[in-house]
Amino acid sequence: MATATEQPSSRNAVLDVEVPRGLKGVKVAQTSIGNVRGQEGFFHYRQYDATELAKKRTLEDIWHLMHEGELPKTQAESDAYRAQAGQLRLAAWTQVEQLVPGLVAGADKDKLDVLGTLRALIAAVGAREGWKPWLDLSAEEIKEQCSRAVALTAVGVAAIYRVKHGKDMVAPDASLPHATDYLRMVTGEVPSAEKADALEKYLDLTVDHGFNASTFTARVVASTGADVSSAVVAAIGSLSGPLHGGAPSRALAMVDEIGTKENADPFIRAIFERGDRLMGFGHPVYTTMDPRSIMLGEIADGIGGEQVELARHVEQTSLDILEELKPGRGLKTNVEFYAALVMRSSGIPDELFTPTFAVSRVIGWTANIREQVTEDNRIFRPSAQYVGPEAPQDVPTL
Repeated sequence: MATATEQPSSRNAVLDVEVPRGLKGVKVAQTSIGNVRGQEGFFHYRQYDATELAKKRTLEDIWHLMHEGELPKTQAESDAYRAQAGQLRLAAWTQVEQLVPGLVAGADKDKLDVLGTLRALIAAVGAREGWKPWLDLSAEEIKEQCSRAVALTAVGVAAIYRVKHGKDMVAPDASLPHATDYLRMVTGEVPSAEKADALEKYLDLTVDHGFNASTFTARVVASTGADVSSAVVAAIGSLSGPLHGGAPSRALAMVDEIGTKENADPFIRAIFERGDRLMGFGHPVYTTMDPRSIMLGEIADGIGGEQVELARHVEQTSLDILEELKPGRGLKTNVEFYAALVMRSSGIPDELFTPTFAVSRVIGWTANIREQVTEDNRIFRPSAQYVGPEAPQDVPTL
């Protein structure tokens, strides 16, 4: 709990505040985009339960909600926004087709990082087109660039992946839903309805999640007046970390390494004996079950198969051992554990787990960027508690 000691009374009095490490729980801004209520196991996009939205509405409808402030009111309005998203992908293709081969050319394909190349692509588009600091743009121009960044991310990830693996890039099909077309551009084939729906539900559930590290990063950069592409690139950099967007692949890799149900108990106990982190469990906000995990687990169960059965066994074994070794901590399965299963089952290759996370989260990033810059923007300028040697000291001479 933060504490504050008030200095001499004044309307602009400075408060000396002690804050928890990582700013956990500290409210740094106001938002109408959404929130996470961790103790309840609940999160929402604007005024709607995010899991209910994922069950009842399309990804484009959620995109509309985040960027326009409300859901489409009619089927015609929903269809029009989906068509607009398709046109945005076609516009993105013009840049992607020209830039991606050059960004990948000459690279060691075994080392090439898709997410890192995506950062380069978005930065290149911003520089090439002269995306100006938002302070020099109208609200409509900012909105247009944010929408373009969403489309560019989906088209770019798919194209970078295919060129990396020596395959032809696949142009967007504006007639398809955003999630379906993304999966088609990655695999080169129109996916089954089951696979497309499973991936879309994952994307629906990961559009936004409060002031997580990447969203906060986007807002910090935007608060400086920087251009939209710079804020999105910074957010992608934050997402790349294994403690944030990089976690899904590591959670599923653990399940793969365990291999059989019999190996689960000794493998999990060895993790704790070494003092290593158990990927896929625990969350900095939730103290109960992550609602995204519940829904994704249900989707994975619907897909079925030996790997899902093994993952369920690993999950229960991990929860039992966590309760045994860390009683009362309330550590539960988080979204990464089943996100990877759902993505792999949908046809997304393992190396695209985190980039696919970016395909959905960029909708939330750009909604936050727009909110940051249009509603009484203040540059973020926190302070740090100095803990070094007492200053000033005499500078020694040689």
